[in-house]
Amino acid sequence: MPARFRHAAIVGKYQAQGIRPVLEEIAHFLVDQGLEVCLERDTARATGSADFEALTPEQVGQRCDLAVVVGGDGTMLAIARELAPFHVPLVGINQGRLGFITDIPLGQFRDALGPIVAGDFESEHRSMLTGEVWRDGERIFEGLSLNDVVVSRGASASMVELRVDVDGDFVANLRADGLIVSTPTGSTAYALSAGGPILHPAIGGLVMVPIASHTLSNRPIVLPDHGEVRIGVVSGKDVSANFDMHNIASLILGDQVRVRRSQHQVRFLHPRGWSYYATLRRKLRWYEGVV
Repeated sequence: MPARFRHAAIVGKYQAQGIRPVLEEIAHFLVDQGLEVCLERDTARATGSADFEALTPEQVGQRCDLAVVVGGDGTMLAIARELAPFHVPLVGINQGRLGFITDIPLGQFRDALGPIVAGDFESEHRSMLTGEVWRDGERIFEGLSLNDVVVSRGASASMVELRVDVDGDFVANLRADGLIVSTPTGSTAYALSAGGPILHPAIGGLVMVPIASHTLSNRPIVLPDHGEVRIGVVSGKDVSANFDMHNIASLILGDQVRVRRSQHQVRFLHPRGWSYYATLRRKLRWYEGVV
């Protein structure tokens, strides 16, 4: 018999209007399924819900064997980075707009969650990135990303010049608005809008995508994910590195951003019969024109 989950944490997009009744409805449903339920601390504080114990992400990682994330992909990205070191599997219930990784429609959460918590589900692992900022031979910042690491110019500044090396081999000097290094998961995010390809999550690769390159021959490239990408700041003002558009590090000339595959992975659980291609078809509207 499949193993049942026993202790679930609920993480919500707590900035959304009217989210508290939704979270509490899901929480009570899980209790009815025989699970112990808690709320992630910031979710509990922001919604004012006091019916369930509130835990920090670290406590969730130590005590829970499942996390149910209610919101959009941004909500999922934030908690995935926190829980990845603890190997807690994640289920995404979509209350956002697009939802590539929060894939269960809110109105269908009962039909989807019931079998999942009983141990009947599809499981997949997604790779992550570790990004570091080095200055004068010293690491001054480190961040974890599920989607991407982006080095880019500020809002009012001119383009930046970046030197790119992969595994010690010089690749290019790039004059552009910036550069994206993305996981397969992130290939449907910022990298896609910048003209990059979609990578299936099972591919062991990274995609490197220039942002508005001054030279039209600078094109996206897919790299193996067992190496290291180094991005040096040659020129530019107000340059920054961000990690999943969340953690941000300000850069100066001579700084170097080093990106490689993280030792951590994120585990997603989906309803039985879930298909990545169906997700692409639905989210990117590839079904248009089909009779």
